[in-house]
Amino acid sequence: MKNRQEMDPRYMWDFTQLYSDSTQVEKAFSELGEEMTAIDGLLESMEKDRESFIACLDGICASAQKAEKLAIYGMLSMSADSTDPASQELEDRSRRIMVSFSERMSVLESRLGAMDEDVLDSFMDCPQAEKYAHFVDNIRRFRPHMLSEEMEVFLAKLSDFAGTPDNVYSMFTDSDLTFPDTHGDDGEPKTLTNGNFNIFRESRSRQVREEAFNNYLGQYGRYINTFAVLYSSMVKFDNLNAETRKYSSAMESALFANDIPPCVYTNLVSSVHNRLGAMKKYTALRKKALGLGNIDMFDLYVPMVADVDMNVPFGEARDLIKAALAPLGDEYLSLLDRAFDEKWMDVYENKGKRSGAFSCGVYGVHPFVLLNYTDTLDDAYTVAHELGHSMHSFFSDRAQEFVNHDYSIFVAEVASTVNEVLLTLYLLEKETEPSRRASILNKFAEGFRTTVYRQTLFAEFEQKAHEAAAAGTALNAQNLCSIYRGLVETYYEGAGVPDVMKYEWSYIPHFYSPFYVYQYATGFSSAVAIARRIRETGDASGYLKFLSLGGSVYPVEALKTAGVDLTLPDAVDDALALFEQTVDELEQLL
Repeated sequence: MKNRQEMDPRYMWDFTQLYSDSTQVEKAFSELGEEMTAIDGLLESMEKDRESFIACLDGICASAQKAEKLAIYGMLSMSADSTDPASQELEDRSRRIMVSFSERMSVLESRLGAMDEDVLDSFMDCPQAEKYAHFVDNIRRFRPHMLSEEMEVFLAKLSDFAGTPDNVYSMFTDSDLTFPDTHGDDGEPKTLTNGNFNIFRESRSRQVREEAFNNYLGQYGRYINTFAVLYSSMVKFDNLNAETRKYSSAMESALFANDIPPCVYTNLVSSVHNRLGAMKKYTALRKKALGLGNIDMFDLYVPMVADVDMNVPFGEARDLIKAALAPLGDEYLSLLDRAFDEKWMDVYENKGKRSGAFSCGVYGVHPFVLLNYTDTLDDAYTVAHELGHSMHSFFSDRAQEFVNHDYSIFVAEVASTVNEVLLTLYLLEKETEPSRRASILNKFAEGFRTTVYRQTLFAEFEQKAHEAAAAGTALNAQNLCSIYRGLVETYYEGAGVPDVMKYEWSYIPHFYSPFYVYQYATGFSSAVAIARRIRETGDASGYLKFLSLGGSVYPVEALKTAGVDLTLPDAVDDALALFEQTVDELEQLL
């Protein structure tokens, strides 16, 4: 694998778009350090009068934008090459200044929460305060869960330590964890990495995918006690934070942050459990199509259609994605061109680079997308997915003031999945050759399996782990593995569950963002409804308005702008009905 310095700069981020040189970075750190002291003064005088109140909000938001930019720069540098000492130092410095800023934000929120209602109303009754209306209303909503100013500052100081499990996990899995060599389709030993595991898992050779599966998860199993301690520590902090703030559970605390009714979570789990029969039908079809006597978990990723050439080099992915997303309009397409032409994307894997993919918006600049592209159709889907995030960030940043630019995690996966669904529907519209069409349907069905069923399984695991810890059950490796294996056996009835499968929870990085994963499933279901409506009506205006809302309204209400109401089970039920229809058509083709 190449070092970062050996990579082609045409396919790498250009960090000068953030800061022209190291002098500008040091200047930003210095200015922020000075502004922290100024913010202290603004906070002290914020309740003096309306002018002081607005000056405080304006000053904090201006500093927040600078702090966020520095923090993202540090994160991107580490993501590009976690072995680089300069990147490690930059990421550490930027994280520390964000902690310092978070302390002051905690003071602001605490004082806003404690202000007299009449005084606060009078301060907000002016044009200069309009952009802060949603921000202030959201803080008011948290009043029953706010603590004293001293406790808020204390918890803010703890945030850096609370992130230790995630930081240790990321550093270990991205930089230090290596895997035994595995054999490729040619029978020769191959290097197994986080980046190429999926390639081996999709091999037509059952021996190849089984060996890669065992080598990969088995290596996580080697350190399972360490992973259990890391995850257990994070769960305990989640529960402690929820208890301290007088929530009934860590899940309620996580949902309350975005004003998500609990019925959204419970509807999702219930709908998926009601459709487990469709998953059983799918695994039975997969077993038959692959000609297997038994089907195991490592057989779930290999395409059911043999000898279908679906390679998509990065240059071809651009044309494919633009054609598929044409229903979203000319402006959307022009922004896609900018993403490719202006180096928004870091494309190929290098030594020390973070695994997987992500998109990160930078207010006032543009989004940055990390990829580990390997020329497959799946990778083209990943590009479409991440660019969906990017366009969401771009539209929101352009339409909203900084205080409202950041959309909720709850809707974060909607725009990305709309792009994936539009790509699938475009491919199905154009493809008539049976084996290739079957391959696309297989991909679509896998989207339902991995994003709705699998992520809901993850969500149940999180819920059960937090509930177990709250009840006093030790979250040791044995108990965590037992919880996870039991869920896998429930969700994939009829499939064999190898012993190493019980370790899979330990390689899911999203578990270190508590109660995040269920939103993939709700987001996918919402995206299916949105994409189908756009293609049927030719009208993307409601969806584009949704992209522009940012965090100016609560996420469930924002989705209603795009025509989806997740307080009802309809979107999830309809999505899973489409999954079953997809399985039926696939069965006919095969």
